[in-house]
Amino acid sequence: MKNVLFASVSLFMLVAGSASADQQLFPAKLTSQAILPANTLTPAPADAPAFLKTSGKFTTPDRKRTEKLGTIDGKDGARVTDVKLPLDGQPIQGFSGIKTMPDGTFWTLSDNGFGSKFTSSDSMLFLHQLKFDWNANKVDVVKNLFLSDPNKIAPFPIVTEASDTRYLTGADFDIESVQPVADGFWLGDEFGPYLLKIDTEGRLTDVIPTTLDGKPVLSPDNPLIQLPANPAAKMPAFNLKRSGGFEGLAMSKDGSKLYGLLEGAIYVDGQVETVDGHTAIRVIEFDVASKKWTGRSWLYPFEDKGASIGDFNMLDETTALVIERDNGAGTKDKACADPKQPKPDCFEAPAELKRVYKIEFNDANVGKAVRKIGYIDLLNIQDPDNKKKAGDIPGVYNMPFVTIENVDRVDATHIIIGNDNNLPFSAGRAVDKADNNEFSILEVGEFLNAK
Repeated sequence: MKNVLFASVSLFMLVAGSASADQQLFPAKLTSQAILPANTLTPAPADAPAFLKTSGKFTTPDRKRTEKLGTIDGKDGARVTDVKLPLDGQPIQGFSGIKTMPDGTFWTLSDNGFGSKFTSSDSMLFLHQLKFDWNANKVDVVKNLFLSDPNKIAPFPIVTEASDTRYLTGADFDIESVQPVADGFWLGDEFGPYLLKIDTEGRLTDVIPTTLDGKPVLSPDNPLIQLPANPAAKMPAFNLKRSGGFEGLAMSKDGSKLYGLLEGAIYVDGQVETVDGHTAIRVIEFDVASKKWTGRSWLYPFEDKGASIGDFNMLDETTALVIERDNGAGTKDKACADPKQPKPDCFEAPAELKRVYKIEFNDANVGKAVRKIGYIDLLNIQDPDNKKKAGDIPGVYNMPFVTIENVDRVDATHIIIGNDNNLPFSAGRAVDKADNNEFSILEVGEFLNAK
């Protein structure tokens, strides 16, 4: 039955709600795959505070400190995974943005750690330079670049404020997207949301607040928001939901502009922004030379089942790749009989919408919706040569993960795609095992050439 279902959604145009009516589904073929095991750890730097030698100490439901290693279950809803916290070291996981480099390596990054700023004060922020052995299906971590703030650029106290090295953690920023440049990296943060700049040694050089139409864009996790002393007083204004900041950050081909793509919609007078009845998020333009927001933006409308974006990279001056997803995980053949009563041996909400879109935005549609040219379906990737090392559908590779947060073009006909495994909390490949980090090369020439 499974094979019939997937075969029925092969090369034809699909419709998934009114926003998809004129969008074409393009074929994708798996050509290579490499896997980094879920529980891949690295020691904290030798000069890091002892507090950072272990991680995940504040991940109990009440967030109380737990020092004993391996005593807190990793849970995905009602399901318990096979990785337990705290961990001896720092996990190389949560990959949340990727860039192809001319030397054949890739830069990516781990996000804030264990799901929130309140649980991630012992999770170090760092970038990773990766190299893939596609023949052996292995991922080689060439370099880990840990972030720090020795020059006190952050405008608020950081977790390691009193240390000499001042390493940054997931309670300081939630880095979700990366753009390498000659003198370092630009990063998109969700907490502020901020644009961050670090140098080639990982040292923070800029923390830039976000504005749109001259007004601040604020998350409830913005560290500078102050609560009133009087419970009856008016609460401070923020216009994004938690985890609604910069999930995607793209750079123009000439390097002059950055485009930050929010994960959540901006609220105006208590209502989210929409396009034709569909929730829409903002692409906000930033001028690199002046380090200022230009005032230009575009709207990205979600599909009916779309809930978030995962990554965002430019193809040329006006077109880009965007991952769009729902909040589901797992496959329908293992769905719970009653989603309202989830059990440890089934998927409460199986994945239904996991896509990579090609979009267009330019001078002509500033302030309006981007044009969605077409998409590939990450739940139905052709695998006629049996290249996959994960999944069990004959002739098909699927990505039933809640978060898929890495996409970039590799060459004229191929892209790289990868999941964020949210170690140890995401279990989409199996009901009871923490997801590995799966990186795949897809042949999508027709999609990349689509107009």
